[in-house]
Amino acid sequence: MKYLFVNYPKCSTCVKAKKWLEENGVYFESRHIVENNPTKEELKKWITLSGQPIKKFFNTSGILYREMNLKEKVAQNNEDELLDILSTNGMLVKRPLLIGKDKVLIGFKEKEWEEIKK
Repeated sequence: MKYLFVNYPKCSTCVKAKKWLEENGVYFESRHIVENNPTKEELKKWITLSGQPIKKFFNTSGILYREMNLKEKVAQNNEDELLDILSTNGMLVKRPLLIGKDKVLIGFKEKEWEEIKK
């Protein structure tokens, strides 16, 4: 199975995740999240596929998240408004994302990623 690995190359967690994918022989296509920011439609599809709430897709530790004071907005706005915000800048999106045909993994937690090797 081929995965889409959405990442920011300067992110240390993304570097670890990419190394893990390579070491485990996982076939993937890499996508730079800032140069090719996910569209609103892609994000909506990935959120649905992940089964996670949209707030899990926000990079809450990012500078931009804090500068835009998004904590309140994420708690109060509806999904459509939040998708609009997320699709404006890749730095707002939690990374890395690993997207497969039937799953989306958010962030890099090695235990969770182990299941894709099966």
